[in-house]
Amino acid sequence: MIVDDLFDLVSYRIHPEAHIVVDAEGCKDCAHRACTFSCPARCYTWSEERARVEFAYEACLECGTCLLVCDRKAVDWHYPPGGYGVRFRLT
Repeated sequence: MIVDDLFDLVSYRIHPEAHIVVDAEGCKDCAHRACTFSCPARCYTWSEERARVEFAYEACLECGTCLLVCDRKAVDWHYPPGGYGVRFRLT
């Protein structure tokens, strides 16, 4: 399955508080910015204008990839509260 096709099979119940917090200071000197290209939902982007990583949690697939690729410990990741977050529909 192509990752982009996965978005046809998901819906979200978004909690008002983000379940992922990014320490922008920890990202400033990161040379590889792996989160910006490894996140399948494209939740992370690099802003040249602000010189920092921008993050939008609303489309997160809760896969944990960002937590694994961040070697600076700049990502504080946990699942959203029960009943919130991504909902996968497989049929």
